[in-house]
Amino acid sequence: MLKKLRLKFVAINMAIVTAMLCVMFSLVYGFTRADLEAESVDMLQRIAAAPFQLVIPGETPQELNLPYFVLEVDQQGQLEAAGGYYDLSDQAFLQQLAADSRAAGQHTGVLEEYGLRFCLVNTPMGQRIVFADMSSERSTLEGLVRTCALIGVLSFAVFLAISLLLARWAVRPVDQAWKQQKQFVADASHELKTPLTVITTNAELLDSGDYDEGAKTQFSQNILTMARQMRGLVERLLELARADNGIPSAEFARCDLSALAQRAALSFEAVFYEAGLTLDTRVEEGIFVQGSQPRLEEVAEILLDNARKYARPGGRVGLTLSRRPRGHCLLAVANQGPELTQQQLQDIFKRFYRTDPARGRDGGFGLGLSIAQAIVAEHKGRIWAQSASGVNTFFVQLPMLPN
Repeated sequence: MLKKLRLKFVAINMAIVTAMLCVMFSLVYGFTRADLEAESVDMLQRIAAAPFQLVIPGETPQELNLPYFVLEVDQQGQLEAAGGYYDLSDQAFLQQLAADSRAAGQHTGVLEEYGLRFCLVNTPMGQRIVFADMSSERSTLEGLVRTCALIGVLSFAVFLAISLLLARWAVRPVDQAWKQQKQFVADASHELKTPLTVITTNAELLDSGDYDEGAKTQFSQNILTMARQMRGLVERLLELARADNGIPSAEFARCDLSALAQRAALSFEAVFYEAGLTLDTRVEEGIFVQGSQPRLEEVAEILLDNARKYARPGGRVGLTLSRRPRGHCLLAVANQGPELTQQQLQDIFKRFYRTDPARGRDGGFGLGLSIAQAIVAEHKGRIWAQSASGVNTFFVQLPMLPN
């Protein structure tokens, strides 16, 4: 699919480039031909008006000067030829030229078979016909065509190489999204496979007559637990799908982020105490943002729950909220734990990603930080992680409202 997409991109790009080159070269050829023709006709008309005008030796002519000759035809049809570029001794040939010029029915024209352009004017004595050679004009146009063809071929080759590079660059996000989608489907299938296996096994055991009522009750509880776990996973996947499609999850209003952070920390105090962890909270008062209070509270809970899961035993977890320059505020949740590598810091916000795969069945799906990232992006903010000296810190920066 991606190969076809790249080929389609290159084909469209080259079609546009070819059309532009053809239009440009056609315009250049057309304007050049029109200019040469206009200059040639202007020269013929000047000569026809003053055929015996002298040119000063050594003076550079200001107008076009092509090889020409003049035929004077009197009222009896007698010819008189003048011109230093041609052999004008063949009277029959000159009579034929004069006849062809008069037969054209116009004052200026081209005799293609002779390669001559003419200008015919009436005089008191008869007619004057000026002929100019077109070989230099045609040679100029032929050279222009060869030059344009050469430039066109080279330009086509250059643009083809550029298009191939651009196609790779343009399709790279699609390639990455395609790989992420396949990985997402594989991970979601893996997450759903275990609870479905548990549900199927317990349903089969529940349907068997080899167990007493107590065992069957346990089987029913197992099915209910796995079903709830699957529902939680599906709800989170739907939440991410809505965020990907840009569907707003809630109405935005003025939120007291300071009070929200304090409530989130307070709700986790008992959880941290049971886990043997210490929670330190430092929240500046009066920080307000524009957003959804439940969604922002979910971000704080995700970060606190993530810190609880990966904090070292007996360690400390800190939650801080402070004002930052340029009208922003910064929410930070830090925990003491195994230091994360740079690659892990980049991958940690990917869906279904876990720094410790062995913790896959601790009630989480590896979607929390992905959901937090989507919520922060929805609020025009930024989320990132840092790890140093055995402390892992997650930062959320949001635009702050004036008090």
